[in-house]
Amino acid sequence: MLSNLLWAACGVNRKKGPFGIPGRTAATASNSQEIDLYVAMQEGIYLYDAFKHTLIPVVAGDLRTLAIGQGQENFGDKAPVRLIYVADVNKLSNTSGYQEPGLKDPEIQKSYYYVDTGLIAGNVYLFAASHGLASWFHNCNKPLLTAKLNLRSDQRVLFGQTFGYPAKK
Repeated sequence: MLSNLLWAACGVNRKKGPFGIPGRTAATASNSQEIDLYVAMQEGIYLYDAFKHTLIPVVAGDLRTLAIGQGQENFGDKAPVRLIYVADVNKLSNTSGYQEPGLKDPEIQKSYYYVDTGLIAGNVYLFAASHGLASWFHNCNKPLLTAKLNLRSDQRVLFGQTFGYPAKK
């Protein structure tokens, strides 16, 4: 289920897309593919490598509570997976895709990585709905996640998204 979710979110769906770059299930500005998807589970946080369709261990331990906004840690706390959206601004500034001049402007970059995150999150919602699962897009603890994930200064933690089974009523 997780493998299929990650592929639907932003996996590679064709080996050669625009500009000779592998195509993804979610569009990105100038095909820059600047959104990195991290997966927080009980055993640790992983980075999704879409090109190899695999998870790369980043940090051990259950840090799912960091992938949700402060004061909301108990909301959806039984969900097995929380996704973490991280923008890699370097991939916008140095895209292998279309060399749009605006991609070097921080305000334009911001608008693109927010939209691109929304496109991926929409794919997650659609996958969840088609499988009778629940999903919830939300804020997260950006400063602590930035430190725990050991991100570079040109990477930005943006949002989290909880994914799992609906609460039983």
